[in-house]
Amino acid sequence: MSMTVTRPQLVALDVDGTIVDYDNRMSEVVRTTLEAVVEAGHHVVVSTGRSVGGALETANRLGLTEGYVVASNGAVVVRLAPESETGWVVQHVETFDPGPALERMVEVMPTALYMVEDESLVRYASAEFPSGELADMEDFTIVSFDELKERRATRIVMRDPNGTSDDFRQAVERVGLHGVTYSVGWSNWLDIAPDGVSKAHGLEIVSELLDVAREDTIGAGDGSNDIEMIEWVDYGIVMGQAGDELKSFASVVTAPVGEDGLATALIERLGLGAVATA
Repeated sequence: MSMTVTRPQLVALDVDGTIVDYDNRMSEVVRTTLEAVVEAGHHVVVSTGRSVGGALETANRLGLTEGYVVASNGAVVVRLAPESETGWVVQHVETFDPGPALERMVEVMPTALYMVEDESLVRYASAEFPSGELADMEDFTIVSFDELKERRATRIVMRDPNGTSDDFRQAVERVGLHGVTYSVGWSNWLDIAPDGVSKAHGLEIVSELLDVAREDTIGAGDGSNDIEMIEWVDYGIVMGQAGDELKSFASVVTAPVGEDGLATALIERLGLGAVATA
């Protein structure tokens, strides 16, 4: 049964596997549904593990021109600002010292690839990453591993192109990192954020800026880096292809991304009625 929401909602949306599929394709049904969400007066907030560039690419595809974007798993919050030269301004950045984590990681996984995004949102990598795997991993400068350790970081991304998923997960467990949080998004990717930082942390900042109460929040996601967000929002939508752990926190489990599950769940929750598609 659909419900009519009477107050503006903060609608926080993961990107990969939620708004778009894993090939970065956005369906017309999802796009038009999200346009209808905005037209109904709600705040659509892209909330992603992608860096700012990849997050803004999605916001632009949705036609968003105001509001906020949460990037780098909550370490970076930007405000959409059409009046500025870039179209956005940095609202908040969290950083940490990546040195100890990098040293521990390279000890356990010496052949892995590493990327650090610094406080100016400039990215540096130890080597070229596999092309095309993530929409926002194409723009970085190659530096030595020692130089990576010297920079303040909003996040570390590690890519292990070798071995199986099980081997990778066991290696991650052996790393035994403390003082940072991490999520394994794709099978052999590790994303490490400052301690206590998650998408939920970024959304707390955004909710205060928008003056939206937590009881008026909706979130949607499909990955392990969405757990804190789905726990934090009042109404958590989990995509059908998600793992059982994330589903255990859901208010509703919708259809997979390939079946436009996000659109279905938002139409139902927000009482949008039929949404016309081209």
